[in-house]
Amino acid sequence: MIDVKKFINVIDGRIRVTDRNFLRESIDNLIYRAVFSQDDSEKTGLYKIILEAAKESGIYPSSIEKFYEDIGKGRYSGFTVPAINIRGLTYDVARTIFRKAKEKSVGAFIFEIARSEIGYTMQRPLEYSASVLSAAIKEGYEGPVFLQGDHFQVNSKRYAENPEKEIDALKSLIKEAVEAEFYNIDIDASTMVDLSKDTIKEQQEPNYTLTASLASYIRKIEPDYIPVSIGGEIGEIGGRNSTVDELGAFLDGFRESLEDGMKGLSKISVQTGTTHGGVVLPDGKLAKVKIDFETLKTLSEVARKEYGLSGAVQHGASTLPEEAFSKFPETGTAEIHLATGFQNIIYDHPSLPSGFKEEVYQFLSKEFHKERKEGQTEEQFIYSARKKGFGPLKKSWWSLPEDIKNPIMNELEDRFGLLFDRLNVRNTRDMVSEAVKVSPTWKEIPEVARRLL
Repeated sequence: MIDVKKFINVIDGRIRVTDRNFLRESIDNLIYRAVFSQDDSEKTGLYKIILEAAKESGIYPSSIEKFYEDIGKGRYSGFTVPAINIRGLTYDVARTIFRKAKEKSVGAFIFEIARSEIGYTMQRPLEYSASVLSAAIKEGYEGPVFLQGDHFQVNSKRYAENPEKEIDALKSLIKEAVEAEFYNIDIDASTMVDLSKDTIKEQQEPNYTLTASLASYIRKIEPDYIPVSIGGEIGEIGGRNSTVDELGAFLDGFRESLEDGMKGLSKISVQTGTTHGGVVLPDGKLAKVKIDFETLKTLSEVARKEYGLSGAVQHGASTLPEEAFSKFPETGTAEIHLATGFQNIIYDHPSLPSGFKEEVYQFLSKEFHKERKEGQTEEQFIYSARKKGFGPLKKSWWSLPEDIKNPIMNELEDRFGLLFDRLNVRNTRDMVSEAVKVSPTWKEIPEVARRLL
């Protein structure tokens, strides 16, 4: 077991890295120890130490708000920011992203995890933050790192049963994420849109009032020195395509509902033809997706020119063909969310032992058989369920030998490089650094961390 005191100490009331090289050499073992510790106190203490050690190494969790404000003002354009969800092998995958970002001088990229993913991948915000920042330490990355709560979604069924309890649960998650230094939060109350109402504004009213209420809560708990980047959503992903009228009704209603003088949204998520994870055919292959790029372009233009936002956000796009990604910068799409395609590379890579994969699939068939839908083939069920194979079997995934993981990471690195190129975020590091003025803000050292030092 590594003695943390060999390279980290408390000096003048804050954590100091006394040997950066030793920290970088030891971070693999440190994050592994933190994630799999059976002592919750030790786990939390190590996570907190890693976050502060990252800042000491020139790595700062930050908000992309100011950069998006500049995009809304027309100062920057011609690229789309990738927001990447990592469901499994988080430390290893994040390392590949940082390596490729350094190589291509990319500053405009986001690490995110959705409310649902936090549950089934068994990654609480603090673990996710520490895993990503550990990867940045290992790869020698410096500068702002954007951590995002994706789809912090209102569950319509739970809300109908007990509105106060559901909103309190969301506020609790938001507070937990902000304390873990997630300074980018996407609120998703699109599940509350009521299409039975006569007018579009009435349909969107539950959406924009809840979004405004949660945005107000974020503003009240965010640090004084970092304005959180907040996103809203007008169309539930997988539903019908969004319209300009819906965009206007939501944003106008949101502004009317927000407290006077309070900073609003930086972006707006819309629906233009995608489904999370893609549509799986009976043979297990993915159906081709057709995105309405004209609608996406129009919605982005209206969001920027009339409301000062960075533009529209596209979800559920990681399984699109390579050539499609170049169209997002052309349409002025502000941000694109990517998840399942990376999961597919991990599961389908030839270096992953068939025996290990079969072990995961048998676990899914046993534990999640109640989620099998009527008429689903085995291939469709496994495809839809395998995202849930990372959390319960996390230690088995993390413990895979390097000769198995390395080829998978190499393919992922190539994929991230292709996406950075297609989304045109190469050479954005300087412009992000110019817009996002980062200064280290040291957190109070909790007692659980002091005991380890």
